[in-house]
Amino acid sequence: MAQKKGQTGNPNGRPKGSPNKATKDLRQWVNGFIQSQTEQIQKDWKQLEPKDRIILFEKLLKYSLPTLQATSLTTDLEKLSDEDLDRIVNEILNKQQ
Repeated sequence: MAQKKGQTGNPNGRPKGSPNKATKDLRQWVNGFIQSQTEQIQKDWKQLEPKDRIILFEKLLKYSLPTLQATSLTTDLEKLSDEDLDRIVNEILNKQQ
């Protein structure tokens, strides 16, 4: 039975955090290429201007390290006990000294 436009066989989609297969394969290929070309990359590296080295290094990192996501912490101070608030204030004051 054919699906209607906009419908999918998996309404929940790919589970959150599971890698995209194409991205995973590309990262593995690039990582393998870098590992197999280490000697040549090091020779070429020495010929680059410092600015170009930084740009290349940053680009290569994207394929060898996972991307980190920013996180934030929020606290509802009204839900904290007086003891918890006192402890937090004391820790802040102690770090400023």
